[in-house]
Amino acid sequence: MNAPVNPETLKSGATRRDLVVGAALVGGALLVGCSPGDLLSIGAKMDFGAFGPFIKIGADGVVTVVSKHIEFGQGNHAGLAAIAAEELDADWSTLKVEQAPAIAKVYANLKMGVQGTGGSSAIANSWTQLRQAGASARAMFVEAASNSWNLPAGEITVKNGVVSHPSGKSATFAELLPAAAKVTPPKTPTLKDPKTFTLIGTDRVRRKDAQAKSDGTARFTQDVHLPNMLTAMVAHAPRFGATVASFDATAAKQVPGVVDVFQIPSGVAVVADNTYAAKLGREALKVTWDETKAEKRGSKELTAAYTGWAAGKGALPEKTVWQGFETKGDFAKAPKGELFEATYDFPFLAHATMEPMNCVAEISAGKAKLTFGSQIPTVDQLNTAKIVGMLPGAVEIETLFAGGSFGRRANFQSDYTSECVQIAKHVGKGRPVKLVWTREDDMTAGYFRPLTHHNVKVVIGADGYPVAWRHRIVTQTLMKGSPVPTKGLDETTVEGAKGSPYLKAIPIVDGQALLPDVGVPVLWWRSVGATHTAFVMEHTIDQLARKAGKDPVAYRLAMYEKAGATRHAAVLKLAVEKAGYDKPATAGWTRGVAVHECFDTVVAQIVEVKLVDGAPKVGRVVTAVDCGVAISPDQIASQMEGGTCYGLSAAMFGQITLNNGAVEQTNFDTYRVLRNSEAPHVETYILPSAEAPSGIGEPGVPVIGPAVANAILAINGKATNSLPIVKA
Repeated sequence: MNAPVNPETLKSGATRRDLVVGAALVGGALLVGCSPGDLLSIGAKMDFGAFGPFIKIGADGVVTVVSKHIEFGQGNHAGLAAIAAEELDADWSTLKVEQAPAIAKVYANLKMGVQGTGGSSAIANSWTQLRQAGASARAMFVEAASNSWNLPAGEITVKNGVVSHPSGKSATFAELLPAAAKVTPPKTPTLKDPKTFTLIGTDRVRRKDAQAKSDGTARFTQDVHLPNMLTAMVAHAPRFGATVASFDATAAKQVPGVVDVFQIPSGVAVVADNTYAAKLGREALKVTWDETKAEKRGSKELTAAYTGWAAGKGALPEKTVWQGFETKGDFAKAPKGELFEATYDFPFLAHATMEPMNCVAEISAGKAKLTFGSQIPTVDQLNTAKIVGMLPGAVEIETLFAGGSFGRRANFQSDYTSECVQIAKHVGKGRPVKLVWTREDDMTAGYFRPLTHHNVKVVIGADGYPVAWRHRIVTQTLMKGSPVPTKGLDETTVEGAKGSPYLKAIPIVDGQALLPDVGVPVLWWRSVGATHTAFVMEHTIDQLARKAGKDPVAYRLAMYEKAGATRHAAVLKLAVEKAGYDKPATAGWTRGVAVHECFDTVVAQIVEVKLVDGAPKVGRVVTAVDCGVAISPDQIASQMEGGTCYGLSAAMFGQITLNNGAVEQTNFDTYRVLRNSEAPHVETYILPSAEAPSGIGEPGVPVIGPAVANAILAINGKATNSLPIVKA
């Protein structure tokens, strides 16, 4: 038997480099003129062309837009490229998109401060940045032409990569490139009036990766095959928090192709010549787990505890207190009126990406390279640097396409990435190692959308509208493990309830959240807090409307008017118009409505539902969205369709359950997802807007669940107080 490894030997010592890394994250703001991005980029190679870090133009005149955001299915590369191409007046038909290297100083997400993609922020935070990059490059070509032709720059135009003058003179980008590259870029380039856009907002903006993903030339991590590369799998503990007590690798090492078996912080790694050998080797392993500190509570026990705490029963967990997220007035002194009460329960959810977690690492003295779909390269650089003992900026990351994330590939620990680095470091000599997680690994090892409980009490006034609202939310914090500890409440856990237009319209509000420490790894899940708050707010409002004998749409509009929520009212009215709400629904179907704002985007949906053998079937879904300037209407529609199906799948069937702390679902046979035949027909209508773009990747997810629940309420008068709707 192999003796357990001393945990201290699995950690890197506290070096000067570690202190630099720590300062970058928690104290960088105190260093005059030096941001965390500056510090985390030390050691990075920064060699950009004449047009800056976001625009490349080849000798053939072909424009390449460098994207700092990963493409993992959401289609943002097309939208990002269109922003730059519009201002540059590049030839869209030949334009290309290239993934940026990992350099936080240059490619930081302006909302995060580090390089990363998330929070539906790709388009929103790149809007001005890419417009300026494109406009600057355009100005350089115009000045080059002006100098060459001795004609006023103000008379020169650019279209589809061709620079022209009314006199008949013209030149392509390729012809003017040498001269344009010598022009000093303007500090504040003139941007177009949006009224003159010819690309943005048109159906010409289609995905640039469609062909490669259709013909198989698109490169994902599983497509990486390097000389002398090994494949690794890791045996994880069956319960979260358990550690390796000892392991017997005798049988595993006898499997043909297995090269080595050793312990890493997260479990036991099996390294082999190929994936099949690694899998067989892992199956042959005998591991004894120390479950002294393991989480052994099941979903039922956690739900019962949450329910009790929200109802004011039982002692709260140690060092846990209720934290207010929205308070005004005194609920105890609320006017007399009918009291409405409801509780809601939401299960753990898996992200269930089509591509399970994986990574390729090459580690040798003074070199570290990662090749995979990195969602937050800066964090992956940081965690790699801590393991191998080098500057974060010197860690090279080649970011590939990824088959989905929904938040899973972005966590503070870089869990699977760190596993791969630990293994590659042990193998050494720069030999490439590909870490492969199976679907079962991905489903059972975490991370999850947290199990959550809501308790709502509403005092109803004589006019049928709420005059006081008491709200209790019990869930886990999503910021555990953050290198920058959160001061006060974790806002991601209450977003969607906090700031709700309904609460703005109510004079007395008492909203508080409790964030107990549970030993289950949780993480943001597509639309984050809105995954549960949207359901609670919208389903509660529908129940209040029906108790008051009022139409749910009219009830909402009245509350929006009180709150001054003009955007919510506008999208709801658009959905009502397009759904033909004033006319009867399709024969045999009943309508449900829901409206929600997340990531600065407001979405309204009106759905048609009927019950088949007691289970809801969703037909037509009319979606109205206000997301600011619509870069690519086609892609917005795709995101609404995909988000609707993802949200419907979770609301109808999704649940991860724990039994004595162990995950019960291991694959799609037990983790039910929406099938093609169950997908609804989604219509998307975009509210015209001149405002800067807002998020679109996630806002379509949280609305469909409550809309369906509200339709069921209209059919049989029964509220939906726990998800999934269809019980196993």
